[in-house]
Amino acid sequence: MHLFPPATCPRLIVKIGSALLVESAGGVRRAWLAGIAADIAERTRAGQQVAVVSSGAIALGARRLGLAKGGRASLEDAQAAAAVGQIALSQVWAETLGDEGLTAAQILVTLDDLEDRRRYLNAAATLDRLLSLGVVPVLNENDSVATAEIRFGDNDRLAARVAQAAGAQGVVLLSDIDGLYDRNPALPGAEHIARVERIDDRIEGMADRGSASGMGSGGMVSKIAAARIANGAGAHLAIASGRIERPLSVEARHTVFVAEKSAPARKAWLAGGLTARGTIHVDAGAATALRSGASLLAAGATRVEGHFRRGDLVAICEADGRALARGLAEYDAEEAGLITGRRSGELAEILGYAPRAALVHRNYMALL
Repeated sequence: MHLFPPATCPRLIVKIGSALLVESAGGVRRAWLAGIAADIAERTRAGQQVAVVSSGAIALGARRLGLAKGGRASLEDAQAAAAVGQIALSQVWAETLGDEGLTAAQILVTLDDLEDRRRYLNAAATLDRLLSLGVVPVLNENDSVATAEIRFGDNDRLAARVAQAAGAQGVVLLSDIDGLYDRNPALPGAEHIARVERIDDRIEGMADRGSASGMGSGGMVSKIAAARIANGAGAHLAIASGRIERPLSVEARHTVFVAEKSAPARKAWLAGGLTARGTIHVDAGAATALRSGASLLAAGATRVEGHFRRGDLVAICEADGRALARGLAEYDAEEAGLITGRRSGELAEILGYAPRAALVHRNYMALL
């Protein structure tokens, strides 16, 4: 149990990519999956609560329906394949975990389910209750109804959001690569990165240079994005190879992205958000003030983009376009545009009513 042992990680999220779970011909790799179930059972007996984020529904459904291109020839094919495959996938997990004396539960989510605060809290409560009962939740994106506009697009980031909702201390992304390399691992001299203390431009540049192996729908860029979300919620994240037997119990090379400390729950949710209804650009003075813990005042804003309403999640960007923070808007976009760059004493006359103190209050803002 070298990756996040139960003694130091009460709750663990394990993400399994479709290429690991489903053979190229479309069948389930049952022997390998049985090993995963045995690993989970061993950890459960040791006191760790485990949830699984599992890909594979589209691949399984496409095989049963005889659809071309693995069910991805069109959105309609993918949705139909997912609808059929979700039943098959849940049956496989229920049977395999059942063989180890474990009870499985299925949870299907869309991006909106974890981006909407109320639904996020409902999902968190369900996860908490299932895990406390000793159940192994198996989660997947609900591809049967999701469209491009409401999709995570990969289960790496979904796993990180699930970790956040479940209050997990660790996330393992099982893939066909054993971690992050400083360049494409197929190139001579490529160096494996065993530990990442801070995700900066240098680390992100390694993914941009093609350190991913083309697996799944996310690649290494999505895995680093997932690490940002998980680390922001106080969870360490490991990228490890699933191309070995019993990957959760054997000692093998991997990359760990280390979390410093957990952010307050609401701010972790804000920072981990994947969608924003609009953007508020700020000047250098406002950027400095925000980093010091201040609210965003109208005077520090330079322009507003998008169509958002009060309470919607918005991105706050510096002059060079770099994302600085995320927060909940205190004004609709139209009103925010009217008062951008104006001092507090001018706002009542412009709006015709007593204004709120900030465009985005510090209590509803998370720095990135």
